[in-house]
Amino acid sequence: MIIIGITGTLGAGKGTVVDYLVQKYHFVHFSVRDFLKEEVAKRNLPQNRDSFTQVANDLRRLYSPSYIVDQLYERAAQQSQNAIIESIRTPGEIDSLKQKADFILLAVDAKTELRYQRVVIRNSETDHIDFETFKQNEQREMNSSDPYKQNLGECIRRAHFILNNDGNVEELQQQVDKIIKNNL
Repeated sequence: MIIIGITGTLGAGKGTVVDYLVQKYHFVHFSVRDFLKEEVAKRNLPQNRDSFTQVANDLRRLYSPSYIVDQLYERAAQQSQNAIIESIRTPGEIDSLKQKADFILLAVDAKTELRYQRVVIRNSETDHIDFETFKQNEQREMNSSDPYKQNLGECIRRAHFILNNDGNVEELQQQVDKIIKNNL
């Protein structure tokens, strides 16, 4: 079983990469966001980025820095298929997955203004924000010395491959195809 982890900046195209891996290469998808939606609902909190961040940090602090992806990995292991875990946010999650399976970490990035435009179009429950709030949210999650909090900057630095998504979907898919061809 191969596990591909996806990390990256907000609105960069992580979901687009996931959809492509599921459709073309038949990976099974496990989503940190979906896991957190369930946990946030259990706590009767609003379904927004602040609640997701708070619950994720609480779970990591209570159990371990890798708790969420460990739970998703267990679900993946039960299916014994190649899987993709979206969205890796802490170095502890990377360390844990490296110990458990053949693991490849992909990071997705794009220019800030383009990512914000994509978030506005995506229009999910956490995307109803202005550009300044978007930048503040990302900055809050970018760097932390606390192992229980998001550290996207370090996750991106530790990625095996960084996908630039400043172009169109086909260009992004070509980058994914090259990685799959050369590494699986």
